[in-house]
Amino acid sequence: MKERIVAEKSFAFALKVIGLYKELVKENEYVMSKQILRSATSIGANVQEALAGVSKRDFSSKMSIASKEARETRYWLMLLDKSQYIEKDYTVYLNDIDELIKILTSIVKTTNEKFYK
Repeated sequence: MKERIVAEKSFAFALKVIGLYKELVKENEYVMSKQILRSATSIGANVQEALAGVSKRDFSSKMSIASKEARETRYWLMLLDKSQYIEKDYTVYLNDIDELIKILTSIVKTTNEKFYK
């Protein structure tokens, strides 16, 4: 159940970040925008790989990578937000990424608890 939800949410978030990337590029911001685009789209890609995993260990590994990519995305968003390098309200993006991090953390923790019992 959580796996389906995180797949849908990570895909929707990636689409939202693609829109943000386009906005940032229009403002001539190329470095952080590229980093956010890369890490944000990687979340969903790793979730999809996890869902196709051949073992619990593979599943857990890919979900862990997705979680790390989500945390990296949060870092870049926080930099943009706090620096106001490009003036914009990033609250929606930060709320979305925090929700993804919580879901991914829960999935990884639950999977590892079952796997390492």
